[in-house]
Amino acid sequence: MTDKRRDQTAAGAGRGSSTPGGESPKADMGQVGSLAPGQRWSVVRKRKVVLRLLRRESLEALSRELGVEPYRLAEWREKAVTGIDATLKVREGDPAQAALDAAMQRIGELTMANELLWQRVRKPSPLAQRRS
Repeated sequence: MTDKRRDQTAAGAGRGSSTPGGESPKADMGQVGSLAPGQRWSVVRKRKVVLRLLRRESLEALSRELGVEPYRLAEWREKAVTGIDATLKVREGDPAQAALDAAMQRIGELTMANELLWQRVRKPSPLAQRRS
């Protein structure tokens, strides 16, 4: 094991238990710090950063604190706002849409029954009279 890895392991052992996402309990309290080399940003950590941005914390100050480029923080914020907008636009249980869906289903059933009846009428049966 390299000295750098030993130092990281020893530093991580002194922090206390961590969550499955690799975050310390300090991060659960709303505090988000910079990552160690080689770590990735989890969704939970990104959400905490975006919430801080939405609370009007300075983008530049947060960028310096976390070691993340300002354009990336702005991108995370825009994606979050877009997701919020899309979620709020969804209408659950729209009565007009439900009625339209039921009508379209009934039209499909009637069309299918009509086609089956026409096939039965056109198909010659053993008792059908034929012209000579």
